[in-house]
Amino acid sequence: MSKKMIAVILGASLTAGVLGLGAGGAFAGDKAGTTGTTGTITTEVAAPRPPKGARAVVQVSPNPTARRGEKVTITGHCGGGKKLNAVLSGFGGTPVLKNIRIIDDNPDGFVAKATLSREIGNGVGPVFVDCGGEAGVTLLVTHV
Repeated sequence: MSKKMIAVILGASLTAGVLGLGAGGAFAGDKAGTTGTTGTITTEVAAPRPPKGARAVVQVSPNPTARRGEKVTITGHCGGGKKLNAVLSGFGGTPVLKNIRIIDDNPDGFVAKATLSREIGNGVGPVFVDCGGEAGVTLLVTHV
């Protein structure tokens, strides 16, 4: 499967998952309970759990970035996926990250390293992870 196809599939899957997140990342059923001294039941509106296939979590540090060629660290967990298989970035043929290296593919806490592309400008670019059955996305903000 090509990187472009993976990016399209990840984007579509993750859009559904990201749009389903809210209330600080809480899921439906996690928020109902008893509070206060009067014992009243409160129910807060929470989003449903993200769909299968879009449960990996990814962060990039530092974010926002300030220099072209800056080294960044990609971390997260696979949300039930097997292991970190790939890190992809950018759209339209312009990568946000280059020289991506997976340091630790542990599904419970992965680590990858990369360098911010020298061709990138100010803006926002997606960073996707493929965890063998689960995918995740975050946005990397650049101020260069």
